[in-house]
Amino acid sequence: MIKVFMSGSMRGGRRLLDRYKFILEVLLSSGAEVLSQHVARDTIFEEEQGMSEAEIFMRDMGGVERCNCLIAEVSVPSVGVGYEICHAVGLKKPVLCVYEEGAKASAMVLGNKGVVANSYKSDNVLRDIIVGFIDEF
Repeated sequence: MIKVFMSGSMRGGRRLLDRYKFILEVLLSSGAEVLSQHVARDTIFEEEQGMSEAEIFMRDMGGVERCNCLIAEVSVPSVGVGYEICHAVGLKKPVLCVYEEGAKASAMVLGNKGVVANSYKSDNVLRDIIVGFIDEF
């Protein structure tokens, strides 16, 4: 079973929470083990109240280190998502970044040869991109 670290904006803004839930659903229905399901939870901030910043960092970096690949939604700018992508690229993990068509995705993502980046205009296109990436494993 492929282990996926799913990355999406947390403190940078949660406007894509429903999209994160959709991505999680696609990954789980594809048979993937998702190491970061917390990204798609409504209650994540309440859950993290008892955690220190160091514990959150260690949880997320540990997930990136254990995963087979990283999939990030990058439509909403996020320092944390960028950090996770960079860490995965440094570990030579396959990275897929998806973003809404028309979004101003970062050149640091789009210009990185260690990253596969695709825009999507609908849930169906997004599903096809994710499933195609996962099927490579």
